[in-house]
Amino acid sequence: MTQKLTTIGFDADDTLWQNERFFQMTQERFADLLRDHAEADHLSERLLAAERRNIGRYGYGIKGFVLSMIETALEVTNNDVPGTVIADLIAAGQEMLSHPIDLLPHAAEVVARVAETHRVLLITKGDLLDQERKLAQSGLGEVFDGIEIVSDKTTAVYHSIFKRHGHGPGQGMMIGNSMKSDVVPMIDAGGWGIYVPGQTTWALEHAEPPEGSDRFRHIATLSDLPGIVDAIG
Repeated sequence: MTQKLTTIGFDADDTLWQNERFFQMTQERFADLLRDHAEADHLSERLLAAERRNIGRYGYGIKGFVLSMIETALEVTNNDVPGTVIADLIAAGQEMLSHPIDLLPHAAEVVARVAETHRVLLITKGDLLDQERKLAQSGLGEVFDGIEIVSDKTTAVYHSIFKRHGHGPGQGMMIGNSMKSDVVPMIDAGGWGIYVPGQTTWALEHAEPPEGSDRFRHIATLSDLPGIVDAIG
């Protein structure tokens, strides 16, 4: 009997290791630095708008986040932001880029378990150097049959990746904490999309769940994944 599922992709940030909470902590620091110029809620809205504008320029990741904070600081202070604030924002970004990796519960054992029976891929987006650093520190690099660091996760990207590394998206699965990036485009490509919620999710990663698809699953933790993989076959 032909195996229904041959290739499984894992998201990295906030699926296998902590990421978004470091952005949240830095954003709180950002609000404190600019508390004399804008209320925290208003500043958050301005920063999110800047991030949305800048994704096409800088892509995803810490460096684009820092540039968006600097741009927002200039906006809310009418270009009068103190140089010390800019320096603090740059330092905050550098701290994020050097922060040790903190694997999420069940990540290592679940990837290893699934790798016993299926081809496994790491599919992540963001800054190349930062993602390579985190993967190296995670200790998971040798488990994966393929590593894909992409500028964005789209239906076309999933088609290409699962065709190159497997038997196409129809026999592929993607697991991640972003409905917008990990689940919806993979299902649109013809594969399975498994949503595992993170502790926090960036506002720009929200999307409606594809409840009408028989290839959509919502699991509470990664520990639930092997059972789903076994059931699909």
